Amino acid sequence: MKSESFFLIFVAAGVFPVALTYGVNPQVTLAYLYDIEVNNVNLSNIFRAIMGLYIALNIFWVIGAFKKSLLLPAMWSLTIFMTGIGLGRMLSLLIDGIPYPAFILYMLLEFIFAIFGFFFIKKINKT
Repeated sequence: MKSESFFLIFVAAGVFPVALTYGVNPQVTLAYLYDIEVNNVNLSNIFRAIMGLYIALNIFWVIGAFKKSLLLPAMWSLTIFMTGIGLGRMLSLLIDGIPYPAFILYMLLEFIFAIFGFFFIKKINKT
């Protein structure tokens, strides 16, 4: 397996549990993990939509890992996803202050994954 494919699967495997945390039972999991109170249908809907987006991207990344014609688009989507989420967390850090340490770790991992994604995009384009 190529390193690019392994990377897509590795990141997908890490993001998938986060997706489930957001949407399977947000009233329980988000309260337990992050002290977020999900107390109405609208908020549950938002978190389940986020879960759906995360899972859809996970599926695309895994397919891209195995289908050569989708490898580059999957890598781009992963890199854009990680860059966007990381920058959003950084903006929140600057505007809102310091969150739970887990969110700082997530931000660092998102930036690391984005950097690796850009590296792999460059590598794929050379071949």
